[in-house]
Amino acid sequence: MANDVCVFAEVKEGAIKKVVFEMLCAGKELADKLGGELTAVLIGSNVEDLADQLAWYGASKVFLAENELLEEYSSDAYTKVLADIVREQQPSILLIGSTILGKDLAPGVASRLQTGLASDCINIAMGDDGKLTATRPMYAGKIIADLAFSDDKPWTASVRPNVLPVSPPDESKKAEVVKVDAAISSEDIRTSVVEKIVTGGEKVDLTEAEIIVSGGRGMKGPENFKMLEELAEVLGATVGASRAAVDAGWIAQSDQVGQTGKVVNPNLYIACGISGAIQHLAGMSTSKCIVAINKDSEAPIFQKADYGVVDDLFKVVPIFTEELKKIKE
Repeated sequence: MANDVCVFAEVKEGAIKKVVFEMLCAGKELADKLGGELTAVLIGSNVEDLADQLAWYGASKVFLAENELLEEYSSDAYTKVLADIVREQQPSILLIGSTILGKDLAPGVASRLQTGLASDCINIAMGDDGKLTATRPMYAGKIIADLAFSDDKPWTASVRPNVLPVSPPDESKKAEVVKVDAAISSEDIRTSVVEKIVTGGEKVDLTEAEIIVSGGRGMKGPENFKMLEELAEVLGATVGASRAAVDAGWIAQSDQVGQTGKVVNPNLYIACGISGAIQHLAGMSTSKCIVAINKDSEAPIFQKADYGVVDDLFKVVPIFTEELKKIKE
């Protein structure tokens, strides 16, 4: 218990979020170094069937808290249930995904446990002193800092999606499922879901996409995003946008990349007609490979780009798409 590593297993639309598998793989290494177990917490309603997937990535024990009141995420309910489980089990380390849900959940849980929180981390490792070290961008990505923890446990960190490697799953593994009484009542929940609007269809969420094609003010209008959608289809990518394109009403706010949108970490980020304001760079600068297409050679995006094309995107993107189609054929 004292040396265990615990991962919160976030579930969305009946599936475990990819960042959970990333944290499990990293958590297994941490648990081995501490000489403890890797455990996971699964909260929701009718989610027990997902427990085996957590074992495939290293969890030896899954704490299952099911209740009809937990079917939809509630900050009040999930914070109480997760904090109660962690307080009872007393792991050394608690990991939560830095997703939209996790960004709401992690601070509340850390506060209840009276421990510190390293948020939006891009790496976690055991330091030479035997304590957890968390690496995270600060000041809109201008610096990368290594954070040390005090003696207060659990050392708690939220992990940015798509930054940690995932090992192949071992589907022969099984975890011990420990059912926990989710002591929650309707009086504990101060908010309720009034309406749920699902957008994006089958599109991969930006925070989990391996490839992103983004458009900015240089797209000149909403009709031109079809060109990016065609490129994205060939690449198996997700379409994103800068704040300028979103503010202009050309694309939904849920597709915005940046400090006031979503922080993304794809293997490949293609920026089309995006100048590279600091707010946008803060949301995508940790991408593994950045390609910029912009006719302004002085655009700040080129300072971050691994590859740059100084030309009219309306000429470059269609050619790029056609050449990729030829390669795929």
